[in-house]
Amino acid sequence: QVHVVESGGGLVQPGGSLRLSCAASGRIFSVNTMAWYRQVLGKERELVASITGGDEDTNYADSVKGRFTISISRDNDKNTVYLQMNSLKAEDTAVYYCNLMARNIVGWPLNYWGQGTQVTVSS
Repeated sequence: QVHVVESGGGLVQPGGSLRLSCAASGRIFSVNTMAWYRQVLGKERELVASITGGDEDTNYADSVKGRFTISISRDNDKNTVYLQMNSLKAEDTAVYYCNLMARNIVGWPLNYWGQGTQVTVSS
């Protein structure tokens, strides 16, 4: 069993900052990629940022480059990915979802989503 739990959303004024966290635990042998996506009602889910588990290579959507930073940490059996969001804009308002792509000990692929956390940027 694998658990993916997000936290850190909320209401912030334009120009403010928030940090999202996503903890993945359970029968994970190796992490391929952890990523943050976001979705606005009526629109498709879009990739915000991703990070690989090995080399920690990062990738960002053009709309967040220079403002958001993704990072990853490991503690025993828990892999946690963070999304530091600075200089937030109203258009960053969305439900943010964490995604885990990994493999279990026998090599089977794992693909899990968190429950989503609301980020609202408004004055």
